[in-house]
Amino acid sequence: MKAIVQDVYGSADVLEMRDIDRPSPGDGEVLVRVHAVGVGPDVWHLMTGLPYPARLVFGLRRPRNPVPGWDAAGRVEAVGANVTDFKPGDEIYGQCSGSMAEYALAKAKRIAPKPGNLTFEQAAAVPVSGTTALQALHTKARLRPGQGVLVIGASGGVGSFAVQLATAHGAEVTGVCGPTAADFVRSLGATDVIDYTREEITDRAHRYDVVVDAAGNRPLSLIRRVLAPKGTFVHVGGEGGSQWSSGIGRHLKLALLSSFLGQNFRGLLAIIRREDLLTLKERLEKGEIVPAVDSTYPLAQAPAAVRHLAKGHPRGKVVVTVP
Repeated sequence: MKAIVQDVYGSADVLEMRDIDRPSPGDGEVLVRVHAVGVGPDVWHLMTGLPYPARLVFGLRRPRNPVPGWDAAGRVEAVGANVTDFKPGDEIYGQCSGSMAEYALAKAKRIAPKPGNLTFEQAAAVPVSGTTALQALHTKARLRPGQGVLVIGASGGVGSFAVQLATAHGAEVTGVCGPTAADFVRSLGATDVIDYTREEITDRAHRYDVVVDAAGNRPLSLIRRVLAPKGTFVHVGGEGGSQWSSGIGRHLKLALLSSFLGQNFRGLLAIIRREDLLTLKERLEKGEIVPAVDSTYPLAQAPAAVRHLAKGHPRGKVVVTVP
């Protein structure tokens, strides 16, 4: 089968398309014929092996799994032992290990039926980003209707879902983004937009009940000044660190702060679960949220997709299609 493979850590130049063996599903696994792949920061971290502590998980000298990719949408090709919820031909979406390939393996508990109103490209944009936004707002912040929400990085993969989910829940949302994305963020449901090139989030005399940071580039001193006295701040993903210290270190600091302050500080590394994918499926099929696909690239151009992710400030999610 065709797959994008990397033998070493590095820039997008280390990615190349090759023929490799098709995997076989084991106990509790499903073999997926991949149709589309979402490209997010998780792909960049695996490709570069940064921050360095991540290599304890990815592989010290080279990636344990040479095929990048987590998000995927496609059809079930085969099922392993003890899989009763899926059968060959089912359309699914969710987390697949090494999804930048014609075929990839997925744990049955990390996939769900594809929303019927979405294309494969749209569905592939959802799993990691949509689940992260859902868990940030509902699991961590326990969002309530009528609350004020600030989404930092509102035009990105996680941010675009966070704006829509918060709006659908009856919150009043302010998005932080660049000047060219302001209209896009408003179209997602934000009632106000802060252009980070012209003003800082502290320039306005306003405090928010919930602040979701999907960019990881604001000092906590600024966050505290815009967060309500009993508000909740959620830092998502592992962004905002250096080559040696990831956002994980910030998560530990947040947990410590919450022990001493009235404000709540939470870190989130989302875990893809079928129940969350089913919740998102319901909201997608109702039209409460719509995946924002910035651009699509064929599998052979996966390196270009990753470069665009890193430098292009995409609006929503970059997607790779698999012929």
